[in-house]
Amino acid sequence: MSLDGRVMFMSGGSRGIGLAIALRAARDGAKVALMAKTAEPHPKLPGTVFSAAEEIEAAGGEALPIVGDIRDAEAVEAAAAQTAERFGGIDLVVNNASAINLSPMRDLPAKHFDLMQQINPRGTFVVTQACLPHLRESDHAHVLTLSPPLSVDRRWLAGHSAYTLSKMGMTMITLGVAADEAEAGIAANCLWPRTIIATAAVQNLLGGDEAMARARKPEILADAAHAILVRDPRSTTGNTFIDDEVLAEAGITGLDGYSAEGADLVLDIFVDGWPEGVPA
Repeated sequence: MSLDGRVMFMSGGSRGIGLAIALRAARDGAKVALMAKTAEPHPKLPGTVFSAAEEIEAAGGEALPIVGDIRDAEAVEAAAAQTAERFGGIDLVVNNASAINLSPMRDLPAKHFDLMQQINPRGTFVVTQACLPHLRESDHAHVLTLSPPLSVDRRWLAGHSAYTLSKMGMTMITLGVAADEAEAGIAANCLWPRTIIATAAVQNLLGGDEAMARARKPEILADAAHAILVRDPRSTTGNTFIDDEVLAEAGITGLDGYSAEGADLVLDIFVDGWPEGVPA
């Protein structure tokens, strides 16, 4: 149950959830290619693709930092080819990069609508498509997308329909890969958190220190992603997973270490509630 020697191609990953997933794979000895735009640190968003690569190598993996924009299909195809040439193939694809704007239509500029659609569903499509030829050559091929279960509940449209469209689109693309590539043995699954996660987006956009205190750490998604990616791809595909349910299936039920002691955790968007027996 290890990713030792496996090659992961990830969109984004300079910080937050993506970096946590990459570091968990690196502790197994995985080789990780990160494609991100962050050549220089942002004043409010510390970390670059190069600092992430240093952390991956310090954790025991190999890293290939690639500065690029996943909206550029030719650049993504070149990055996938570079990864396969450097590491001998691609086994795992993690669609991590995502743009967020929780504004209703009346307040959302069209350029921000376009950005979310281009990075979220289109980016998932472009990255996965570029890696597919290499995944077909792998004996352990996984696509994992950080997107939520599909839902027609209209409460997920109120106030942020454009963002909902983009995230549900990521899920639909991924489930389409699961259906299209089943005979090739390529698993494609989605993963979403039960609670908000302590990331820069939560700090800067969704509530500051108060929200961070009520969030779980990115490591819960990293451990859940690892638990999915080590599974047999032919028996684990076409799912929309929630992080704590994945960990429970793996026998991990004590989740206190993923949040501050006594934290009043907040459910993430697109999540209906707490599992049976778990207090809100």
